[in-house]
Amino acid sequence: MPSDPCILAFDTTAAHCAAALLSGGQVVAQKQEDMARGQAERLIPLLEEILTEAGKNWHDLDALAVGVGPGNFTGIRIAVSAARGLALGLGVPAIGVSIFEARAEGLPRPLYVVEDARRGEIYVQKFNSEAEDPFLIDRADLSFAVDAALVGAGDFGAETGLPVLEARYTLAEAIAHVAARKFATPQPRPAPLYIRAADAAPGADLPPRVLP
Repeated sequence: MPSDPCILAFDTTAAHCAAALLSGGQVVAQKQEDMARGQAERLIPLLEEILTEAGKNWHDLDALAVGVGPGNFTGIRIAVSAARGLALGLGVPAIGVSIFEARAEGLPRPLYVVEDARRGEIYVQKFNSEAEDPFLIDRADLSFAVDAALVGAGDFGAETGLPVLEARYTLAEAIAHVAARKFATPQPRPAPLYIRAADAAPGADLPPRVLP
């Protein structure tokens, strides 16, 4: 097992298609394209562009890493399905990384990671020496925000009076770094992290349902 694995990381949990290639402990290529739709069609070509830019090919990869949420339901399913399919075809592991883990990567603890959940709500996860369970809470409820810095959710930090930190890495780059640390131990197959239940049943034009 390589000590510095070559990992292709990607994310479509929001209105973007993002990817980064980690090799030799360094990110050697990355891209992020903002898009409200079309991630399913754009993802694989984007990954191939990243590999080409770094002078690598699919068979150079030791693992794949994918953002599993929370975020857009369809976007999460697109990325997780792609990671599972590619991993099976290449014979390499696929490692799931939450957006919370990615935002917290490389930052001092304790730390709250806050993500906009829309509808006047936020997703929150606290990181001490270990990560606590994430939760969904009304944006106006600041009762959780004590004794730790914040990262994420735009200007939310000003409402709490707590220190606010900037994420150390871009999202795809952070996913790659988290996956590199997880690579040494067996990981479960990536699975969507939704937190909030879906509003409606998936339409017929959406990607196949991700099995457990």
